[in-house]
Amino acid sequence: MLHLLKARDGRTLDVLLAGDDDSSFGLVCHHGTPSDATIWSDWHEDALSNNLRLVAISRPGYGLSDRLEGRRVASVAEDVEDVLDALGIIEFVSLGWSGGGPHALACGALLPERCKAVSSLAGVGPYGEPDLDFLDGMGPENVEEFGIALEGEEALRRWMDEHAQPYRTIADEELAEALGGLVPEIDVLALNEQGLAAIWAGSMRRCFTNGWDGWIDDDMVFCNHWGFEPSEITVPVAVWQGDLDLMVPFAHGEWLLRHIPTATARLEPGHGHLSLLADRRQAIIDDLTSHR
Repeated sequence: MLHLLKARDGRTLDVLLAGDDDSSFGLVCHHGTPSDATIWSDWHEDALSNNLRLVAISRPGYGLSDRLEGRRVASVAEDVEDVLDALGIIEFVSLGWSGGGPHALACGALLPERCKAVSSLAGVGPYGEPDLDFLDGMGPENVEEFGIALEGEEALRRWMDEHAQPYRTIADEELAEALGGLVPEIDVLALNEQGLAAIWAGSMRRCFTNGWDGWIDDDMVFCNHWGFEPSEITVPVAVWQGDLDLMVPFAHGEWLLRHIPTATARLEPGHGHLSLLADRRQAIIDDLTSHR
């Protein structure tokens, strides 16, 4: 169920609540880029069967969440804290997919007394690190997008005005083709045969309710310092990564494993960016809940 809650600065936060309403232990899920909280809606039964209160927040500028200009990855920690306080959730585990990966890690870094473990699922690594070629191995669409982002917000907004519009009305069956060179065959199957197209396309249509600010700000955030150091994370971290991923290449997961001292490798040969989300759900939840 969707709710509108308030951040400490008065911004509206668009929040999906699911799972066990009576649980004081949270599963905080961070969506990818671009999408919104509703991409986690079909995890309700998984959270319920594990006695978890699923909480997903649409990042600022997505869905009905107000924009937060100048945000960093680290900004998510205060929003999560505000929502959990409002719900009476004391402790939680944090899961982030794709662009949500760094935001899940931020919870582990900045809320270590409450966040018991983190899973980064095909999560992007930081830009500008000497031992990570950020764009190498990405599909051509991502290379173009981040290349524009590096020119600055004004250039990126012009690019979004031209390229983002079709996603506001995209049909489920159109998504795989629209993603083009970003989806290997294993991910096309996850979209068209395992139901992810309907979930992600629906989330895309909703996330652009008020324009592209969320997507623009995400891209700018990923091209700048996260606001914390992954090397300072002290809670357990599972790094899930497929070697066929063309959105977030394998090297990003390898970088996280090298630089997060508490990280455990969950490397999945033969998987892409989407097939991990479709096929490894129970294993991901089992790993997280082992740290309750």
